[in-house]
Amino acid sequence: MKEAQIRALHQPSGPLSGREAWHYTLFGLLYFSQGAILGYFTALNALYLLSRGLGMTDVGIFAAIVLLPHILKIFLGMLSDNVPLLGLGHRKPYILIGTGMQALCLLILPFLDPAAYYRGFVALAFVIQIGMALSDTCTDGFAVDVTPPEKQGTVQSFMVGGRALGMLITASLVGWLAEHVSWTAVFWLLAGFTLLPLPLLLTLHEFRHVATAAFDWGAFRAFRRHSVLALSLLGIVIFLVIAGANQNVNPFLQAEFDIPLTVAGYVTTVWALGVVLGGLGGGWLLRRWGDRQTAHVALALVLLTLPLLALTPSPAWIWPFVILFGVAYGTYQTFYFTLAMRHTDPRIAASMFAILMAFTNVGLGAGMALSGTLADLVGFRPTFLILAALNLLALPPLRAIFGLRQNSA
Repeated sequence: MKEAQIRALHQPSGPLSGREAWHYTLFGLLYFSQGAILGYFTALNALYLLSRGLGMTDVGIFAAIVLLPHILKIFLGMLSDNVPLLGLGHRKPYILIGTGMQALCLLILPFLDPAAYYRGFVALAFVIQIGMALSDTCTDGFAVDVTPPEKQGTVQSFMVGGRALGMLITASLVGWLAEHVSWTAVFWLLAGFTLLPLPLLLTLHEFRHVATAAFDWGAFRAFRRHSVLALSLLGIVIFLVIAGANQNVNPFLQAEFDIPLTVAGYVTTVWALGVVLGGLGGGWLLRRWGDRQTAHVALALVLLTLPLLALTPSPAWIWPFVILFGVAYGTYQTFYFTLAMRHTDPRIAASMFAILMAFTNVGLGAGMALSGTLADLVGFRPTFLILAALNLLALPPLRAIFGLRQNSA
């Protein structure tokens, strides 16, 4: 099928009518619950493991292992695209199963000491990430199913913003709970947040647009296109840089300025507020300036903020630098996820988007392992500068994507 035909199929027969706001709310809540868990594992779990006597190398290896389900979720996407379950559709039942897995494992997780039972702790965290990957890929597939191209930037703003809001609220509570109540309370709070979308999800009457109704193996030929290959490489670079930097922020501040857990939670809260602003701003930039200019803004923001973090002179400078890094993080994510939606063939919506996201998770896992190891070897400040330099590797795939798009116009 030619690309023009695919784009034509991807245009819904009409607007999302009265269900549009409902869909946006559901996407926002699903990503809120994901953000609550992801925010803990990417920014605050390092503090938990360090408090149990593990090192930053252990933290990085742990992060890389538990993120493997997100790299392999292509198979979950193919299952969702192909097999409706329990008469409930292609997306809803899998999202329900995924959220249930997360909630149950989070209730059990605090009873495993990561120092004494490291493998068991990693295994249970791995199952949590399988549940998140299943829910995530089906939510993405549903978003592609029901969102017209002109509103993809908007829906990604809700998703990125909802996830960041989950990180924000979780971070503001996790540090205080860990310091004044217990880590068990932290994990049980995350379990509760996981179940927040459940009421809306149970009322979902799923439908799939005609363009996504017929799964077609031939649609995977899209991955032969140079623009899609460049997009995949771009996802690895972007998430290697921003995830690796994000993991190191709180450990850096603890090592450099001896901040308590409560303050670490507030730092992540401020960062997540920046991500919300970046998500909203990224959606606005995409609508106002287009993909190319938004890419340049996102790249410049990361190149600016990582050296600022590396040069943080005192605790007073933490707050403006961290919120600016959050804005850069949210803008970059919104830009990339929207670009991925634009390149996704609707016949294999969940599968293709999952593959593109798998590349981002390769970068995320590699970035966490690399940044943790570098922090032990050379220190936190040089690691931020190294990650800023690695961000320049995004330039060749960006040029390929937009150059190829211009040539094909």
